[in-house]
Amino acid sequence: MLVLVSYDVSSDNNGAKRLRRVAKTCENFGQRVQYSVFECLVDPTQWIELKSKLESIVDKELDSLRYYYLGKNWERRVEHYGAKESINFEKDVLIL
Repeated sequence: MLVLVSYDVSSDNNGAKRLRRVAKTCENFGQRVQYSVFECLVDPTQWIELKSKLESIVDKELDSLRYYYLGKNWERRVEHYGAKESINFEKDVLIL
């Protein structure tokens, strides 16, 4: 399933550290499509792991996470216009 993950991390004392950790965690599961937005193509087990990791990093009182569930038929729900077209991991992956 494809999940769009967006986040906003406060710029308090530890905000920069949390921001880096959130971004790195998202990079391990998907691709960055905007500064604070990732497309993550995950199975249910990976999704539970990703969500758990993200929610353990952020400060619930200062930061926010938003999840958009696009499901398995996401290709007809996503339209891209402009530079930096994203990779379709189900079709465009080259394994060497």
